[in-house]
Amino acid sequence: MFSTSSAYYHRQTAPTSFTGYYEIPPATASYSCVIDIKKSPMSNFSSSTTNIDKSVLNTLVKNRREDEFNKLGGVNGIGISLNTDKNRGINGSTEDILSRTKAYGANTFLVPPTKSFLHFVMETFKNLALVILLVCGAILLGFGVKQHGVKQGCYNRGSIICAVMAVISISAICNFAQYKKLNKHFKETEIIESQVVRDGIQVRISMFEIVVGDIVCLYTGDHVPADGLFIEGHSLVLDESSSIHHVTGVDNMHVRVNRNENPFLFSGTKVVDGNAKMLVTCVGTKSSWGEKIISNYESDEKTLLQTQLNELSSSVGKVGLAVALLVLVVLLLRYFIGNNYKEFNGSKYENVIDHVVEIIAASLTIVVVSVPEGLALAVTIAILCSMKRMMADNAMVRTISACETMGSIKTMCIDIIGTLSSNKMTVTMAFISSTTESMERKSYTFIPPNVRQLFIKGVNLLRYSVEKRLADTNIDDAVFQWAHSVQNIETDQSLTYNNVMEHSCFEKNRIGILVKGRFDENIINVYWRGDAETIIASCSHYFDSTGSTIPLDEQEKGTIQQILENMASSGLLCIAYAYKRLTRAERANIETEIPDTHLTLLGYVGLKFLHQPGTKEAVEICQQAGINVKMITSENVLISTAIAREYGILSSHDQELVVEGAEFRNYTEEERNENIEKIRVMASSSPSDKLLMVNCLKNNGHVVGVTGDSIKDALSLSKADIVISMRNQGTDEVAKQCSDIVILDDNFASIAKALRWGRGVYNNIQKFIQFQVTFNVVALAINVVVVVSSGELALTTVELLWVNFIMDTLGALALATEKPSNGIMSVPPVGITEPLITNVMWRNIISQALYQIAVILFFRFKGINKSFFRTHEIVFTSFVFLQISNLFNARKLEKKNVFEGVFCNKSFLGIIGITITLQVVMVELLNKFANTERLDWKEWGLCVGIAVLSWPIGCLVKFIPVQEAA
Repeated sequence: MFSTSSAYYHRQTAPTSFTGYYEIPPATASYSCVIDIKKSPMSNFSSSTTNIDKSVLNTLVKNRREDEFNKLGGVNGIGISLNTDKNRGINGSTEDILSRTKAYGANTFLVPPTKSFLHFVMETFKNLALVILLVCGAILLGFGVKQHGVKQGCYNRGSIICAVMAVISISAICNFAQYKKLNKHFKETEIIESQVVRDGIQVRISMFEIVVGDIVCLYTGDHVPADGLFIEGHSLVLDESSSIHHVTGVDNMHVRVNRNENPFLFSGTKVVDGNAKMLVTCVGTKSSWGEKIISNYESDEKTLLQTQLNELSSSVGKVGLAVALLVLVVLLLRYFIGNNYKEFNGSKYENVIDHVVEIIAASLTIVVVSVPEGLALAVTIAILCSMKRMMADNAMVRTISACETMGSIKTMCIDIIGTLSSNKMTVTMAFISSTTESMERKSYTFIPPNVRQLFIKGVNLLRYSVEKRLADTNIDDAVFQWAHSVQNIETDQSLTYNNVMEHSCFEKNRIGILVKGRFDENIINVYWRGDAETIIASCSHYFDSTGSTIPLDEQEKGTIQQILENMASSGLLCIAYAYKRLTRAERANIETEIPDTHLTLLGYVGLKFLHQPGTKEAVEICQQAGINVKMITSENVLISTAIAREYGILSSHDQELVVEGAEFRNYTEEERNENIEKIRVMASSSPSDKLLMVNCLKNNGHVVGVTGDSIKDALSLSKADIVISMRNQGTDEVAKQCSDIVILDDNFASIAKALRWGRGVYNNIQKFIQFQVTFNVVALAINVVVVVSSGELALTTVELLWVNFIMDTLGALALATEKPSNGIMSVPPVGITEPLITNVMWRNIISQALYQIAVILFFRFKGINKSFFRTHEIVFTSFVFLQISNLFNARKLEKKNVFEGVFCNKSFLGIIGITITLQVVMVELLNKFANTERLDWKEWGLCVGIAVLSWPIGCLVKFIPVQEAA
């Protein structure tokens, strides 16, 4: 089908009709356009005030409200109501844009309000235990001031308030800092541009600047940036496969739009043919595409890691609450009716309240310590570090959850072009003026001059007339370069006196693109280029070696078909060129489209996809990591199989693992579930086949990653766990906006690197969990034992808050920034049924917890029996140093050498140094604040020795074999 398509280059004013033709001057390849201007029935408005209800416009297009459309007077009436001139568009002044934005909203999606530092402070106050601790601290401070005066009372009783405020402040500062970094990262997004008419000038603006009433100029290949109405145009066809109106299972969602029968254009759809001017009626989150984005954004579906972390926090919190209640009851009972009965009997009311508040504060501190607040910080830090490192490896993260989900991907669904191979191709075989003899075996000078001239002119016309948005011009580029390298013909000579009058592309740009070149006043040559099988099937003649036309019979076609199959089996893309000669009189008698029959074959070529460096090795790395790489492509079985074997997706004996889309589609549910694990290649597949594959994989417990480059992939992309797109390899901008990760260098090897960083995030979080749970177990256990035995806490409220602060914050910083180990891609991905705390981690947690509990309780009680002078301070400092030592143990979950690579991690060593320094300051300089005594060098050495012993213990227990759950 032909359609008149206008170029937008070099245009200063907006046309009101699209009639005209292209003219290619002899010496250049730039466009000029002859345009007929028609008077618009609309008047030119200067007022920016609109007078149509917003709710009506919001639903007009989405619900296809034809009754309301007619009631408002059609597109002309709505345009008048919106003060839009058909020819000149809106006024476009700053006042006009602000007025329309205020009335109908902006064309933006999900822009959250900026969060201030105060917001994060208030978020921290949502922790009820911290608030109650502050209240308890205030009460104790009040009693202290009353008993000892302001100065001494604040000094003695203000420690709890200071400790709690320090925890709140540091937590808020860390969270705010991470928020600012994330906010800065996500501002670096690519902008989709659109063409609009404002005040008579056609300009390019960001799609986010479009307002209701704008006139948008749409051309083949463009994406509809907002909901709107058709004003005028030619042969406009939209691909609505990504629309919320898509019907599941229907592949061909190409819908013709015109003024009378279907004037509605949905945002997010793509123009596959024709051109038009559109009146914008709805923008932003109220548009069709905006609602779809919101529905995905507001989904309650959580990632695997988020679910596991929530469950872990809930479980630990419940245990901590139970322990806190036990401590509260025991301390209250012992104070009122136990060992301290006589003291209570003679105490003043203020002293009783003072003791009770201290008991409550101590119990609440246990609750605060038991809840793994550092988990959220550790996750955020790990993700931020991963995002930064992935960006350095050419993978730009657009969705935060992508970092953690990448580590769990079990299946990666990829295509050929743009993922495995680049969009660049080269001609390796050619058949010109002979249907069965390759150019490799004959001299190019043997090509008859008339055939050579027709072929070169056809290649040139296709190369220079077809815009990159309309079709895969990489094919034309490759054939163009080859033709001129072997024929040594200058471009200018072949384009002299040629005018491209019409061109069009079909539903698949490889099925056919036709160009009509005018070589004299009466003769028109129509050139066709496309899939070789399709083009040759439409041919009735071909040129022989003498340049004469010979009928192309079925026997000859069968011979060609065998050659094409052999070429496809070698991984070559087969493209054919044909032409048809018409007189002007014959063209005038054809009312619509020129029939694609009785063509004359000029020749066909085989194009080889160029390798991306490191791609085959990256596929191998993914397979060694337990990731199932599946090729899902629209290419035929022969090409797909050859390329899959070339890249190692298939071995030489894996023919049974290749299926066609139709075969997979016709499987029963049982057959699909049975074969889904074995399928490596699905060829000749449609978008719905790809969607079916993704859904089937997810139903079978796979975490699925999908690479997408087209709006047609929108449905399968929306169902995938991770969406990856290439930055430049012909990827639709809408596909990029839907993606979680954009590969900046268009290389599959960068995907493999991103997978490694994703696994590193999960692994670092597991390290911190092992460290955090060990700390929680020890803190809860020693306090319960000491409380039950002696009626006192092993560590005071201030000490527990201090240890919790430095372990949550500095521990998260230390472990969350670790780089992935070299062997992280040699193990299978984390399954959705695998627990967050593995058996290996439990072995490490239990061994370290038992050692810490035993040594602390030994010094706590044996020190008392021997009247050890500073037992409490040794217990406190040893507990802190044991956690520092355990940071080293947590670096390697399974390896025995926990110091491997530690000197390469300067941030880890720096945090260890800061933690030790803070503890020294706490004991030696802030001893009055913490109500502790200073330690001498022998006692410091004892604390360090206790901590260091955890390293050989950690090494020895790793000799104990542990079987992970299947």
